[in-house]
Amino acid sequence: MNNALKTTLLLSVLTALLVFFGRVAGGESGMLTAFFFACVMNLGAYWFSDKLVLSLYRAQRVSEAEAPEVHEIVRTLAGRAGIPVPELYVIPSAAPNAFATGRSPSHAAVAVTRGILDILNREELEGVLAHELAHILNRDTLTAAIAATLAGAISMLASMVRWTFMFAGGGRRGGRESGSNPVGAVLAALLIPFAAALIQLAVSRTREYEADSEGARLCVNPLYLASALRKLESTARRLPMQNAEPATAHMFIVNPLKSGGLMGLFSTHPPAAERVARLEEMARAKGY
Repeated sequence: MNNALKTTLLLSVLTALLVFFGRVAGGESGMLTAFFFACVMNLGAYWFSDKLVLSLYRAQRVSEAEAPEVHEIVRTLAGRAGIPVPELYVIPSAAPNAFATGRSPSHAAVAVTRGILDILNREELEGVLAHELAHILNRDTLTAAIAATLAGAISMLASMVRWTFMFAGGGRRGGRESGSNPVGAVLAALLIPFAAALIQLAVSRTREYEADSEGARLCVNPLYLASALRKLESTARRLPMQNAEPATAHMFIVNPLKSGGLMGLFSTHPPAAERVARLEEMARAKGY
């Protein structure tokens, strides 16, 4: 199954969970209310995500005079991708990482940390920047916003159910009047948000694989990105970003948070070893 089809399937499952949970928990009115508020919050975040995230990480825009090599790489890759050249920012962090943001290719930015500029050579940096431009090309910010909207609506419904049963003593009378199933609603409120969160993580991982693949095409040689991922993964384990937020972890090329053990199951990123193996397979197929 290709990544685009897998993403579509996962979003469809999220939608189905929302419809099912909405009917069990509070009928159509409850579902529509939660969906409306989730849309307002997440579409607002989508529209202003570039300014919010860049401000959160104290990213500073850099001119071509300040970073000529990086600007040259971004300009070349954007030309290959057929998209406008995104703005370039540098984050004052020693932890090596990078992300792309913006609501569309014409309103996009790429941010790299000071640390990533220190440890990667030109070819590896080209691989990383190609990955980030692939996110812009594929409009992954929009995909993430849709997944967050659906998962957020499910989470809000679960909260509504828990508060209702906490203060209404089980809501038996209200359940009969609204047509909802009280026992089913409680079970759904416990299980479905967890399932939705896992699906949202799966969407994020799928988009990472797709960006790896598209990025490898943009930078020509998949081994550029494979080499960069090895360095980034090993360094990120020793030097996670101090001010990284879980809500934005999915945006980075490697997980900026401390991870390991069972937390790997809830990572926004696929295992680095698997990503490298796929890129190496692509390189073999291309004759590199």
